[in-house]
Amino acid sequence: MDLDFWWLLVIPLAFALGWMAARYDLKTLLSEGTNLPRSYFRGLNFLLNEQPDQAIDAFIEVVKLDPETVELHFALGNLFRRRGETDRAIRVHQNLLSRASLSVAERDHALFELGQDFLKAGLLDRAEETFRALEAGSRALDAQRALLTIYEIEKDWSRSIDTARCLETMGAAPLGKEIAQFHCELAQEALQHKQPDEAQRQLDLALKANSQSVRATILLGDVEALGGKLDAAIAYWLQVEQQNAAYLPLVAVKLMQAYEALGRQAEGAELLTAWVDRYPSADLLDVAYQYVSALRGADAAHALARTQMEKSPSLAGMTRLLEAQQALAEEPRRSELALMHTLLRQRTKNLPRYTCQNCGFRARLFYWQCPGCSGWETYAPRRVEPMAASS
Repeated sequence: MDLDFWWLLVIPLAFALGWMAARYDLKTLLSEGTNLPRSYFRGLNFLLNEQPDQAIDAFIEVVKLDPETVELHFALGNLFRRRGETDRAIRVHQNLLSRASLSVAERDHALFELGQDFLKAGLLDRAEETFRALEAGSRALDAQRALLTIYEIEKDWSRSIDTARCLETMGAAPLGKEIAQFHCELAQEALQHKQPDEAQRQLDLALKANSQSVRATILLGDVEALGGKLDAAIAYWLQVEQQNAAYLPLVAVKLMQAYEALGRQAEGAELLTAWVDRYPSADLLDVAYQYVSALRGADAAHALARTQMEKSPSLAGMTRLLEAQQALAEEPRRSELALMHTLLRQRTKNLPRYTCQNCGFRARLFYWQCPGCSGWETYAPRRVEPMAASS
């Protein structure tokens, strides 16, 4: 009975204490809210309504009233940078760094934001210097990622490799694909300078970083072709089918040129015909059509184009089919087909050929690194269907 009595006293007491604590927190919150300038809430409202210019004006007013507000300085600097006013963003973050009262975390944050300002302004040397000052601390990983971006922009592939390796040791996601591409860039440069041994070394390192690097395999074939070893070059290029058949259009011309040099054009044409049959592609059809037409005649080229149109209809395939029909037709049918062929070529020749799967950037040339988002291997080596591209 005594125990029940004490519970009757404890429950109301706990309720009363909880009510008093809630009242205290509410008073504290209301007090803090009344101490905030109205411009602060106006700025937040402008941000929510996607009105950054008005938000900047409101936050500038708050900063004038309370210059010690660190977080508002960060928000203001970021807004300036997003609007393209990098000089004002730089001044905001430099002003923050001049304060002796900043904590270590706040100083690292301000340094990182300043580096982003320099990077956005194109001042790569100053951005690099700023990010390198953050090799330790809470912003170290983000700073290394920013340094990697800078080195890629500068095409400093050796430092890109070192930075990517450093990122991996710091716990970042594996960067084998990117590291392999950096080695391929160095190999490409070596080939341009007629240094096959150095190119071979870089490509071996690329495959060590990413054993499925199609680009490295293609470049190994290029190294062999440069040394006159065409059979070895063909062997490398044929490996692309096992690695990723979507990339076969990138080696189709190389293969046919090698087969021609060896006097084995028929073998090459047979191979391309089989590829077109297994992997329908406007790019492969373009190459195969030219060689089949030259080696086997108009009838064989027409059969090839017609079969592809039945399997994988496209405007590019229709262009080839009309060309084949034109070669076989007699007047006046030939002239009519020529008009249709010319019109279709004019309609499709300026359409984008490749589309980045990451950002959607379209280009007529194939890129290993997207010019839009700088992503690696984001382009499928296949032309965009013209009708889809024009819609």
